Amino acid sequence: MSHGDDIREYCAKHYVQRARIEGRRGFSIRAGDVHSDMGYEGRMPAVCSAIGTTIFTDAHRIRRVDVKGPLNGANTTFFFVFE
Repeated sequence: MSHGDDIREYCAKHYVQRARIEGRRGFSIRAGDVHSDMGYEGRMPAVCSAIGTTIFTDAHRIRRVDVKGPLNGANTTFFFVFE
């Protein structure tokens, strides 16, 4: 499994599934939180890339509605809604 796959799996479990269980219409993911929680060092571009792919959105029937913050930075925040 690649780092991208690991990141998408982590985000699915800790963000997508949790938001669905809680009945929310959408959720956000801050790249720095994922990077830190997964114990990565120097993999911020990989985190941002994995979260920003259509592989992630298509697999979980979500739509990215906004991205705020610097490109590939810890404060890059992705906003999603359920389709």
